[in-house]
Amino acid sequence: MTVHFIGAGPGAADLITVRGRDLLAKCPVCLHAGSIVAPELLDYCPQGARIVDTAPLSLDEIEAEYVAAHEAGKDVARLHSGDLSVWSAVAEQIRRLERHGIPYTLTPGVPSFAAAAAALGRELTIPEVAQSLVLTRVSGRASKMPDGETLAGFGATGATLAIHLAIHAISEIVDELTPLYGADCPVAVVFRASWPDQRLIRGTLAGIEAALAADPVERTAIIFVGRGLAAEEFRESSLYDPSYQRRFRGREGR
Repeated sequence: MTVHFIGAGPGAADLITVRGRDLLAKCPVCLHAGSIVAPELLDYCPQGARIVDTAPLSLDEIEAEYVAAHEAGKDVARLHSGDLSVWSAVAEQIRRLERHGIPYTLTPGVPSFAAAAAALGRELTIPEVAQSLVLTRVSGRASKMPDGETLAGFGATGATLAIHLAIHAISEIVDELTPLYGADCPVAVVFRASWPDQRLIRGTLAGIEAALAADPVERTAIIFVGRGLAAEEFRESSLYDPSYQRRFRGREGR
């Protein structure tokens, strides 16, 4: 018996990986975060599977489901939104599985920031404008931020910021980042990337609060801040330049 943690992707059911879909199709037990995982994904579960929505459950109750499945010798598919590597609450579940000696695997998923960038039609790394992306958030009820991880600290680098779980703190974000990026710095808010009700709100640090007041967004949104979001006049990468020699190009002597 194995617990298979599966990144379900950002929303759209067809953005799950092939591996994740195939694992779902053969596990007789499926635990899913019903409030944030597309219900269509459950169509991949085998007929007669035990399907448990973990949205109303405590961690102790989720642990009990794992233990019961382990005792019954039944594999578990554990669906989490986005990718498992960030803000998935997988670490605390793994710790409990290890205490019970229950084996597990992790299958990555399409992260929400990648789906949001696709919705914007933008690459987030632009030659000589923006080459770093910081995934971060602000303190909330689930957990506070470590003392050294601040918006001002990350903003001082000039990197593009992808701020998760923070739409309620837009005023704080604007206040902290405007002195670092400038009032005219581009901002993009992506609500429910890849879902049918996806929305995009574009603006600047000076105007994003007014834009959101006119078109309110709650909860499931990512806030991007950075010069690369609107860069148009930038040098092309040398990667495909005719004079750029690399191992697989075979342009010796040209």
